[in-house]
Amino acid sequence: MAVSTQAQTLTWTYVDGDWFEGNVPLIGPRSHVMWLGSSVFDGARWFEGVAPDLDRHAARVNASAVALGLNPTMSVDEIIGLTHDGLKKFDGNTAVYIRPMYWAEHGGYMGVPADPESTRFCLCLYEAPMIAPSGFSVTVSPFRRPTFETMPTNAKAGCLYPNNARAITEAKSRGFDNALVLDMLGNVAETGTSNIFLVKDGHIFTPAPNGTFLSGITRARTIDVLADYGFRTTQATLSVHDFLSADEIFSTGNHSKVVPVTRIEDRDLQPGPIAKKARELYWEFAHSTPKI
Repeated sequence: MAVSTQAQTLTWTYVDGDWFEGNVPLIGPRSHVMWLGSSVFDGARWFEGVAPDLDRHAARVNASAVALGLNPTMSVDEIIGLTHDGLKKFDGNTAVYIRPMYWAEHGGYMGVPADPESTRFCLCLYEAPMIAPSGFSVTVSPFRRPTFETMPTNAKAGCLYPNNARAITEAKSRGFDNALVLDMLGNVAETGTSNIFLVKDGHIFTPAPNGTFLSGITRARTIDVLADYGFRTTQATLSVHDFLSADEIFSTGNHSKVVPVTRIEDRDLQPGPIAKKARELYWEFAHSTPKI
């Protein structure tokens, strides 16, 4: 029986000079990306009339393309302009995920790099409601983040995400929403979908970037708005024990911005005041940006 390729929510995709509705078929079985994983993407958000840090996301997808040996063909301003055009196709009632992507169409056989001159671009916009800030549960994953020597961790590359997906799948099989994923030395890197923070005795900590995980745009923005308010965030090597004994835990990520963790392993947590303030400050920043 054929599997449906229909888009799950309202979707518009810009490719090859025009907009198309739905889950547009773009690659074939001979496409380099299909079997050798030469794709990068980024994720921005439109919600409540704003798309905070859209310029940073557009710049990062171009940097990711270069890191993976692709040739970015769109400028940051062009990506932003196309996004503004595409958002007009939605009714404005539901949050929209903004996903610019590059991939290689041609290249060699196994292990041979993609042909950068065959790089293609698309911009996919689709309705994706943000999760409620009521919180989620985490467990410690048996799967780990790779190092720069083993995978292209300096890019937001599609080939990195199956490992995160199996971490989440395994966590859900044990009754959790998400997972803490460790680096190869056993220190906490991130969750399966977002960056992670803890609060202990009023001090905020987050894993220091070490080349194994994506140091996110929303992560950086949250650190900045907290600093402007007077809260300093320490970036440090953090163990599982640090998180198990934390007073608060919260995550940051493009999908739903700032969300508390309300259970870690068998320990329940209440959404804490610093996590709440971080979300409030992020929302204030977001709504200080131009309306779209």
